[in-house]
Amino acid sequence: MSLIVTNDLKAVLPLEEQLAATRRLVKETLSPLTVKIDLEGLYPESFLRQLGAIDGFRQHLAAARPDGVTDMGAAIQTMAAVSHECLSTGFATWCQDTCGWYLQNAVDSGVRDTWLPKLASGEVLGGTGMSNTMKAFANIEPLRLTGRRVDGGYVINGSLPWVSNLGDNHVFGTLFGLEGQGDRSVMALVDCSVEGFELRLSAHFTALEGTRTFACIFRDVFVPDAMVIDHDGAAFLRRSRAGIVLLQFGMGVGNVQSCIDLCRDVEPLLGHVNGYLDDRPDELQEQLDDAVDACLALAEDPFETSDEFFREILQLRLAAGELALRAAQSAMLHTGAKGYLRTAPAQRKLRESYFIAIVTPAIKHLRKELDVLSQAA
Repeated sequence: MSLIVTNDLKAVLPLEEQLAATRRLVKETLSPLTVKIDLEGLYPESFLRQLGAIDGFRQHLAAARPDGVTDMGAAIQTMAAVSHECLSTGFATWCQDTCGWYLQNAVDSGVRDTWLPKLASGEVLGGTGMSNTMKAFANIEPLRLTGRRVDGGYVINGSLPWVSNLGDNHVFGTLFGLEGQGDRSVMALVDCSVEGFELRLSAHFTALEGTRTFACIFRDVFVPDAMVIDHDGAAFLRRSRAGIVLLQFGMGVGNVQSCIDLCRDVEPLLGHVNGYLDDRPDELQEQLDDAVDACLALAEDPFETSDEFFREILQLRLAAGELALRAAQSAMLHTGAKGYLRTAPAQRKLRESYFIAIVTPAIKHLRKELDVLSQAA
């Protein structure tokens, strides 16, 4: 895989400056919208584009940085700062970051050089249609998209039930099988404005309603070779899978830290009785800090492809999902009746934590994958 770094790329802010800028943007721009995002399904498009303008999507994309560095840890911490306030927006950030990661791992430098700068800056927003792919490669469900080779590209048919962070002018990465060619598959970038493609609003959610989640319908959609990320889908997934899952820690870390902070906020008033509860904030904080240290250590080498390395990531991702559930329940119990208010952060964090536990790879998916890897060891 070639890496082209041009001299006209924008310099990336140092991590501490980046996090400070992100937190300011979250406080000033996102926080006033959080309840509308949660209860009314407002899509925080303006915030996402502003986050891109301050390098919020660029840290882990070596080809979009003048120094050619892949700082996966910085991307995770930036996403955590967003998710601490609003997991809907944190998830949209993950979609954007992951779409960029697909392009960073592209075999063909053409599709990367055309689209990566636009995604890294937030000029173009993007999603990830890989939930079905990851389940299919884990033998949980079949691939839902199939394509056939034609002159200059592929024609795709099928549907994906839920893909997020999409719109008429958005793009997303997805994988499709090849008709009559066994297990062969192709990874490509799809432009939502292409002929034959339809976004269909088919469901409403109790959480993360503001993520622009649609069913994606393909009716003889032509994807040119210029949009192909890798003609070998299995090789692409193995090369990129560590980064895909590592990036998800940003959502979990932000959610858990927010729950801990909610528990601490009520200590002056309720500490005398909350002391009888399990999963107290200091205990949860220690576990979260240990998980963050382990995550950032793994994030130093997101291009590692060994099964043993991936197993470590999956084990930590499983622990993060379980910790999110415990922390959110603790926040509800610590805050008491006030947590049941319709706009209360505690009940929102509880609903958000279930998403961390079920988003692909879900807890049951993770346990299945870990079982398969342990038997193969």
